[in-house]
Amino acid sequence: MAKHIFVTGGVVSSLGKGLTSASIGMLLERRGLSVRMQKLDPYINVDPGTMSPYQHGEVYVLDDGSETDLDLGHYERFTNSPLNRDSNYTTGQIYQSVINKERRGEFLGQTVQVIPHITNEIKAAVLKPAQTGVDVVITEIGGTVGDIESQPFLEAIRQMSLDLGQENCLYIHLTLVPYLKAADELKTKPTQHSVGQLRQIGIQPDILICRTERSLSYDDRKKIALFCNVPVEAVIEEKDKEFSVYEVPLSLVEHGLDQLIVRKLKLPARELKLDDWHQLLHRLRNPESEVAIAVVGKYAEHKDAYKSIYEALDHAGIAHRAQVRIQRVHSQSIERDGAERLLAGVNGVLVPGGFGERGIEGKVEAIRFARTRNIPFFGICLGMQCAVVEFGRHVLGLDHANSTEFDKNNPHPVICLLDEQKTITDKGGTMRLGAQPCRLRSGTKAAAAYGCEDVSERHRHRYEFNNAYREQFEARGLTISGSSPDGSLVEIVELDGHPWFLAVQFHPEFKSQPTRPHPLFAGFIGAAAAMKQRGAAGVEA
Repeated sequence: MAKHIFVTGGVVSSLGKGLTSASIGMLLERRGLSVRMQKLDPYINVDPGTMSPYQHGEVYVLDDGSETDLDLGHYERFTNSPLNRDSNYTTGQIYQSVINKERRGEFLGQTVQVIPHITNEIKAAVLKPAQTGVDVVITEIGGTVGDIESQPFLEAIRQMSLDLGQENCLYIHLTLVPYLKAADELKTKPTQHSVGQLRQIGIQPDILICRTERSLSYDDRKKIALFCNVPVEAVIEEKDKEFSVYEVPLSLVEHGLDQLIVRKLKLPARELKLDDWHQLLHRLRNPESEVAIAVVGKYAEHKDAYKSIYEALDHAGIAHRAQVRIQRVHSQSIERDGAERLLAGVNGVLVPGGFGERGIEGKVEAIRFARTRNIPFFGICLGMQCAVVEFGRHVLGLDHANSTEFDKNNPHPVICLLDEQKTITDKGGTMRLGAQPCRLRSGTKAAAAYGCEDVSERHRHRYEFNNAYREQFEARGLTISGSSPDGSLVEIVELDGHPWFLAVQFHPEFKSQPTRPHPLFAGFIGAAAAMKQRGAAGVEA
């Protein structure tokens, strides 16, 4: 039987449950255990696909097309746990499933209630990743203890220890121990109250992980242990990391968390292997060069909106022993102040994905700046579409060329809606989603970066390159270096004679890991580092 670890959070939101859960998964994998990761989100949306990045951050897409919480990005970057639609459930999905069953008459006239029907559905979701051969399932509960939305999920995981036996379930509670500057001391009372709320509903945490900006003294830990009814060795400090989130697993090891979990769940006490992770951090701490990359987006002020892109840039920096200095530039600021002023001195320009017309002209201007000055450029999803629009306008002379997403009646729709999308009216889960095959053209930068002919990448979009303009673009040097196997959909374009001008319709950032950087990000950062070494920034082509 698989063991289950449940991770809850208290005091405040955004404590880093996802990062902590991923770190625990990684440590258990490095002890030779098979791990599955899962997140239960209390919000009523069926998935985050229609939610604003300002509220929710990026939407993380899996191979099977599931639009999920950004914490699943942490899971994939830190672990090898295969993720699918059973790895992320929301209140919306749970209730939708129960209501559908009720409509089909599956409850045989029963009054459908939160307990047992909703909680049974949640428990069934928790058990899905627990397949044969899986040693540990880690389930993160979104939100904060005390939220009304979280109550059915907490009740369900409370019941799990009764269903599976206490020896097969472990409850980890992540909490905040704030530092009050005026009093010059850490305050444990919020943690006591948070654990008290958990205990009121019948969950006694086995382990407390305490987020803090200052180290906990033994007396602090002893006080928390006494009032929260846990052994003092089960009070684990997780101090803020100023350098890198990739330090978190080693910090947890330093405080004995992995050994504690192994002991409490009676797991095999295999050797912990972290040599490659130590090497990774050594490279991060000791870069041999530095590159400045401008990320030009419409959500630039919200770092979680492009979370996976920033991480993928760091991964590529590690591969090149280069520190990547990310300059977040709002595309509307470029419309107002110009690319010359805001992008001067950068070694590379990346334009990420997004939806809606706001800031589009700023992205187009940023791409023109990079193209005409031979500055390495990388476009992703909408970034590719903007690159096509820019090239159409300023190289092919197609006046007012645009995407039909922004101008349905423009004279040159170089980007247009997919045929299968034209009759769709619902917004959620209706795009081209998930892993799709791509065939690369030999002799191109894309093929050289990947080192193979066929790849699979994750998509999340509705609009595509308009094939009616293919010949015109290729005749002027914008090579279609990747397409769907049947050649009908353009996946990658690149500019001949440019140090690195490459744009993709998919989202390569979702397949990058710190120990295995994505080849296109690695190629982009390599080109930026080479350009900086040549001292060519800002030279007009």
